[in-house]
Amino acid sequence: MNSILIAGTIVVVLALIAYSVGVYIEQTKRRINRYVVFFMSLGIFFDVTATVLMIAGSTNSPFTFHGFLGYSALILMIIEVVLIISFKINNSSDTLVPKKLHKYSLLAYCYWFFVFVTGGLIAAL
Repeated sequence: MNSILIAGTIVVVLALIAYSVGVYIEQTKRRINRYVVFFMSLGIFFDVTATVLMIAGSTNSPFTFHGFLGYSALILMIIEVVLIISFKINNSSDTLVPKKLHKYSLLAYCYWFFVFVTGGLIAAL
């Protein structure tokens, strides 16, 4: 594995940590606070960076099955961050997260995590 792919691997693990913290806080408190926004936004930053590094370091086409899964997972997480920031701007910090947003957050994260794991399995093979 070349150094660019190694850097991409490290950065995607940082994205996993950031997303996990943000989703955990939202799921347990059912509220969007500044920590949720911070960690989810940080996750997006790391995820985009890791995606660019993986594309740059790979000898394969960026248009693989796993690539499309990864891009779709990234899009779902970007949508989630837009939704939580919008919710945070329009509501007080005491307002409970609506059920649909609460479920979307968990489903988007689970899908992203599935793609993360499959990427690791593909790399290991």
